[in-house]
Amino acid sequence: MLKNLFPIIMLTISNIFMTFAWYGHLRHKSAALWVVILVSWGIAFFEYCFQVPANRIGHEVYNAAQLKTIQEIITLIVFSVFSVLYLKEEFRWNYLVGFAFIILAAFFIFKKF
Repeated sequence: MLKNLFPIIMLTISNIFMTFAWYGHLRHKSAALWVVILVSWGIAFFEYCFQVPANRIGHEVYNAAQLKTIQEIITLIVFSVFSVLYLKEEFRWNYLVGFAFIILAAFFIFKKF
């Protein structure tokens, strides 16, 4: 069980760093672009410190398509929380519908036919 869960936990941590690296600067629009780029690179380093081992360890349990699907779903969840709490943006019903279709796609990725 822990072997299945560990990569998911690591990918979640990785996605939190990734979301701040990619979108955190949107609250700091007065900062110089070159500063934002350097800070984002610094944050992305920590993202990779979690993402690479998560995929390496996770590939012992999941195949690459499953790992990518897990990562995408985690990204949507983390980004949704981030955009509402950090960026103070509204979460709309159509986002939920779109995310539901992506989760439906995950069902087919993991389904053994």
